[in-house]
Amino acid sequence: MYQLSGNCLIGQSGGPTSAINASLCGIVEQALKSKVIKSVYGAINGIEGVLKRQIFDFGSQVKTQEDFKLLKTTPAAYLGSCRYKLPAVNADAEIYERIFEVFTEYDIRYFFYIGGNDSMDTVMKLSEYAKKISYPINIIGVPKTIDNDLVGTDHTPGFGSAAKFIATTVLEIARDSNVYDLDSVTIIEIMGRNAGWLTAASALARSEYNSSPDLIYLPEVPFSIDNFIEDIKIVQKQKRNVIIAVSEGIKNVFGEYICEAVSNGLTDVFGHKSLGGTAKVLENCVRNRLRCKVRSIELNILQRCAMHMASKTDLDEAYQIGQEAVKAAENGCTGKMMVFKRDMGPEYKISIDSIDIHKIANAEKKVPREWISEQGNDISQELINYIKPLIVGEPELTMRDGLPVYLVLDTTPFSPKEREKAV
Repeated sequence: MYQLSGNCLIGQSGGPTSAINASLCGIVEQALKSKVIKSVYGAINGIEGVLKRQIFDFGSQVKTQEDFKLLKTTPAAYLGSCRYKLPAVNADAEIYERIFEVFTEYDIRYFFYIGGNDSMDTVMKLSEYAKKISYPINIIGVPKTIDNDLVGTDHTPGFGSAAKFIATTVLEIARDSNVYDLDSVTIIEIMGRNAGWLTAASALARSEYNSSPDLIYLPEVPFSIDNFIEDIKIVQKQKRNVIIAVSEGIKNVFGEYICEAVSNGLTDVFGHKSLGGTAKVLENCVRNRLRCKVRSIELNILQRCAMHMASKTDLDEAYQIGQEAVKAAENGCTGKMMVFKRDMGPEYKISIDSIDIHKIANAEKKVPREWISEQGNDISQELINYIKPLIVGEPELTMRDGLPVYLVLDTTPFSPKEREKAV
């Protein structure tokens, strides 16, 4: 089988996670072992870095085993990130010409892009353009998102660690709330625009010594303020301190976000509505109707990069899928995203494969309706069983003076000519 010979380039895109650099570490380490990949480069700030020629050589910065160990357990995006949406190929060919000029200049024959839904759109468009101009390159998407909403894969790297942080935080909030002998309602807002996977993870806080959260609301089911108040009243008959987990993206029966009253209609570069304030809206509603102590807590981005509460399973799998991406590309795989497949059986076990990027880009995986209670205010045991294995284990962090040590990138780019001089 003919294998492309040349350099590889890696980029990261979208929101940061605890596991994205573990995937990066897996790609880099495997690429450095390759017989057909000559040099391993990184693009600073994703595809924007490619357009600006902000490229650096991994060999100049990540050198020792200690460096790789730190990279695997460094949260956020080591290469920096971006939220840049490529236009359609026929709408602005100039941008693609500039990107492939950079690919040619740096002799890039392998491109790995680590990211979520919008990043996979980039993988799809670049793959299509490469095919259109017959440029020899293998382009692979490596999944990343705490939202767990990428289709085609059992779960996404980053989700397990975020789920673990959420479950732990909800447990600690419940402990805090239960110290007072008075009627109270605590509403915890968790990220999740259209998919409620993260909010569902709050149920993992339940144990033999904790029954909270008492109510869980996901965006997959229409939300009713009146039903919400009645649900709280029912729980209050059993206990004084009610803990509620809600997704930021819960909507009414007309598809309108509950928080739209405070978001002012703001949108991001991808046209996504700016969410936030859902818990505050519900707090005011509960206070006015039930006249009890009520507070809202917005976790916001806290679960994205909480390496101190990361899942070892998550980091190990993220590293492995990065390695497998390189192996797949070496074998001629292109225009695909790497995916996890869960084996059917009593024990948790996954395998890694790849699927056509066209089946993934611009699609969204939501929580199945059958995994949500009929009333829409809780989740099923099947969903708990699905998430539970993903949070297992604690990574070994390098600590100094009581704080974790992370690897920091020197963002000085280079040109191929500069590298030749250095060599």
